[in-house]
Amino acid sequence: MKLKKMIILGFTLVMSIVLLVGCGGDKTASNEKVLVYGSGDYSSINPALYEHGEINSLIFSGLTAHDKNNKVIPGLAKSWTIDKATNTYTFMLRNDVKWHDGKIFTAEDVKFTLETIMNPKNSSEIASNYEDITKIEVVDKTTLKITLKAPNVAMLDYLTIGILPKHLLEGKDIATDKFNQSPTGTGPFKMESWDKGQSITLVKNKDFYKKEPQIDKVIFKIVQDTKARALQLKSGELDLAQITPQDAAQFENNKGITIYDMKTSDYRGILYNFNSPLFKENRELPNALSYAIDRKAVLDSVLLGHGKVAYSPIQVGEYNDLNMEKFDYNPEKAKKELEKAGWKLGPDGIYIKKDKKLSFTINCQEGDQVRVDMANICSQQFKAIGVNMKVAVLSKIDWENQDAHLIGWGSPFDPDDHTYKVFVTGKGNNYSSYSNTKVDELLRKARETDVKAERLKYYKEFQIELTKDMPYTFIAYIDALYGAKPNIKGITTETVLGHHGVGIFWNISDWTIE
Repeated sequence: MKLKKMIILGFTLVMSIVLLVGCGGDKTASNEKVLVYGSGDYSSINPALYEHGEINSLIFSGLTAHDKNNKVIPGLAKSWTIDKATNTYTFMLRNDVKWHDGKIFTAEDVKFTLETIMNPKNSSEIASNYEDITKIEVVDKTTLKITLKAPNVAMLDYLTIGILPKHLLEGKDIATDKFNQSPTGTGPFKMESWDKGQSITLVKNKDFYKKEPQIDKVIFKIVQDTKARALQLKSGELDLAQITPQDAAQFENNKGITIYDMKTSDYRGILYNFNSPLFKENRELPNALSYAIDRKAVLDSVLLGHGKVAYSPIQVGEYNDLNMEKFDYNPEKAKKELEKAGWKLGPDGIYIKKDKKLSFTINCQEGDQVRVDMANICSQQFKAIGVNMKVAVLSKIDWENQDAHLIGWGSPFDPDDHTYKVFVTGKGNNYSSYSNTKVDELLRKARETDVKAERLKYYKEFQIELTKDMPYTFIAYIDALYGAKPNIKGITTETVLGHHGVGIFWNISDWTIE
């Protein structure tokens, strides 16, 4: 009996220890601050190659950074000087920065990154931002000189780009290397795991040079469909996600979700592809069709008023020209402009010219319901004046061979960003194959002067020139609506966000979850 009691007592003791250990583990897990963010999908993470990527700002750091007002502040560079006589920047770098693998960050990494971007073999989407650089000189481990061929006040903005580790990428094929699926940076969070098509898990970088983040883990949960994001916010599967105005409306009386209505420089418009025979041979079409869109109706019905009517690519900011042609809704004028160019209404109510109907397809990226809804309304408005525009929703976009696209661009930073590389002939984001020598000249002059009055003059002339030869039909600037659990603290609501609402994580190190 004694032996039996001892066995029972021993078993009980062991189970108690197991339970205590189990409870301790659960307690530790419950104390871990984890943020689950509803994200689009990624195939590669590399800021030197691909412009889009909210995740970049968590993994990587730039030579410079932006504050909550989008002004340039020190980043990996603690200070800099400018020699205007030679257009040379001298950057003094921090000496306390480590890569996620423990190696020390140096000026060699900056030189390697910029040369990687500028190398045409790498086909970087952002290469045109750096084409004014003529020389990059490493003075020592913490001193770097960058010389430009002419003044470019946007350069400090462009140097916010995430810096890559030379020791991991030198001599490798930057586009195909496994680094793009397992990136190493100097940012506040580092890669822990990547479950393709499902989630990307980041853990805090305790050695982050600014301060150790208060959130322990950020999970980018891949939820492509915007409606699915709203459903998962409601169910508690997500802590934070960008959602559509229609989906945001359902959270009005939901105390479990806070809606942040954030201003952006992010516009939507119809990109006309000048590789397409229809628009290549009929350059009058973008201007004429721009009168056929009732932008206010689109704003009210699709965005529920969360945004504003668009007429310029630099409308958000001090370089906007309030007096420019805004292409206000005027369907009769649209018809007159078409008929002046030789289009005639056919028996089916669709315009025709030289036996070719005014018919084309506008493509939308799969998963973006706002763009699809905008395209459908524009299709109805075009049909009302005799234009047959069909809407296609695609998972992949063939930029060169499509007719048109529901495009989105916009930068809250220098006006050179998302103008020079979008509208200048042959540049990296000129997906419409738009070419206008006057526009090329004005945007080049605007980036090469640091005299503000001159820049204002050039950007005003640029906007006027666009109205003579429209590349897009501008529709609306959209607010970024984020749904978040109320226990997330640190989001700065006054910060103007960029394209796709990117920028909300600019101060992620200061966030916490209560």
